[in-house]
Parts: sequence; structure tokens; C-alpha cells
Amino acid sequence: MNCVDSYGMMEAQNIRRHHSYNIRDDQCTSALVKHIKAPVNLVWSLVRRFDQPQKYKPFVSRCTMKGDLGIGSVREVNVKSGLPATTSTERLEFLDDEEHILGIKIVGGDHRLRNYSSIITVHPEVIEGRPGTMVIESFVVDVPEGNTKDETCYFVEALIGCNLKSLADVSERMAVLGQTEPINRY
Repeated sequence: MNCVDSYGMMEAQNIRRHHSYNIRDDQCTSALVKHIKAPVNLVWSLVRRFDQPQKYKPFVSRCTMKGDLGIGSVREVNVKSGLPATTSTERLEFLDDEEHILGIKIVGGDHRLRNYSSIITVHPEVIEGRPGTMVIESFVVDVPEGNTKDETCYFVEALIGCNLKSLADVSERMAVLGQTEPINRY
């Protein structure tokens, strides 16, 4: 078995375990995978910060928390111009620091992503003989009236793809600098 085959098996196992949804006919779902050349604890330290998505999400300009950082807490996210939205209200549905799993649900905002839920899982792996991380982000969302499943999935996958690329860039830069915690943590 070559390296590509083992990556494919690990991805498939983790997607089956953590990223399966029961979807309706008017919904779409997908999962994206990103391999990052940084240790899992460093990557997780960025992902788990529900209160600071702007640390790696390039479309977020500001985040305001309502309540503490526990399950059920809500954040109000301001979106940078250029996207078809200015705000998104999101609730923390699941946070497991042992298994490295974060789940969110969008509960409001001036966008068309209705019944959107997302799960991000972070898994240790070895990349080129060094500690690395496999990040999987999946989602389920209603298909807006006037759009197709393909159009909706393409749009959401493009946003997630940008977020994962940015997560990789930030994490890998921090790893090179020897940082183990997010910059400007508080």
C-alpha cells in the first residue's frame, strides 16, 4: 500500500465516523480534507477557538460572543465585504478537546445558508516524516430556492476550502516559528 492509499483510508474512516448526515431531498452535504504540515495540538488550538474564528478564517472581520465558551454559546460574526452577507449568528453545538471535534450550527444572519451545520475534526498524522495534521470539515445545508444542489455545494465548498487553506498557512507559519499557541491568544 502506498502513502496515497493510506491517506485515502484514514480520510474515509474518519469521514464515516464523524461526518455522516441524514439529509433531506432539499439539502446538500460534502466533506473537505486538508493535510497540514504542523502538529495537531497547534492546529487544534486555532480550530477550537469558537470565539476567535478570524484567527484563520479570511472572510471574518470580527466576532462577538454572547455568553461563555460552553456548548450552546453563540457568536455573532461580521463578514468582510465581497460576500453575499454581512453577518452570521452561529451556535457552538459540540466541542471535544480529547477527540478534537468542533460542531457549529448557523442560527441566523443575513445570508441564504439555512439549516447549516458543520463539523470539523482534527487528526494527527505524519507528513514527510514530521508531525502533521489532517483536518476534515463537513457540512449539511438547505439548498436555497432558485439554486441547485451542485451550486450550493460548490459555493460552500469554496468558502470552506479558503478557510482550510488559510488554516494551513497560519498553522504552518506558526510551526516554523516554533509557536505552540495562537498568536494574540487573548
